[in-house]
Amino acid sequence: MNFLPENIDEYVVSHSQKEPEYLQQLNKETWQKVLNPRMLSGAYQGRVLAMISKLIHPKNILEIGTYTGYSALCLAEGMQKDGTLFTIDKNEELTTISKKYFDNSLYKNQIRQLVGDAIEMIPTLHEKFDLVFIDADKSNYSNYFNLIIDKMNSGGVILSDNVLWSGKVVEKIDLKDIDTKALVAYNTLLNSDDRIETVLLPIRDGLTISRVK
Repeated sequence: MNFLPENIDEYVVSHSQKEPEYLQQLNKETWQKVLNPRMLSGAYQGRVLAMISKLIHPKNILEIGTYTGYSALCLAEGMQKDGTLFTIDKNEELTTISKKYFDNSLYKNQIRQLVGDAIEMIPTLHEKFDLVFIDADKSNYSNYFNLIIDKMNSGGVILSDNVLWSGKVVEKIDLKDIDTKALVAYNTLLNSDDRIETVLLPIRDGLTISRVK
């Protein structure tokens, strides 16, 4: 979902860094082989994630929602040489693609791929995190936040994807639309929790940056 006029969006993309070749290959393979490939972060947002990670230079990263591994590899670009990236997804079928690209990357010894329910797995992680990316089932965004907030280092950053949800967050909500209701509640939570400071960016489908005080 793009909220900018098409010509402005094209200008923005054309004047931003291009994705590395191996990510182009992953992007292409995802579109060829995976159902609903629009879930992929994509080239422009991937460069945004990589830039944020490079600015933070995190030691430990947590990603909730691996999909085919594209965003994990972008986030890994800024990771410290002795750092670790944990990425969690419950869809075991997609690990064939993501693991292939992880194993062929510069970060193969730093990425820990976990398969299962993030609600159950996050409490088993005892690390403190400098960067967290939430991009999984929208109905659990608030639950994920509550699970990871006490695992964040001071100054750490929580990134939350799809927070504008194709603009549905400002429309009349269908009572059966669980995801939109959950995202509206989550956006309110991020803007009212005094442990963090938050800015919501209208990048693609909405990306929130929350800094832990």
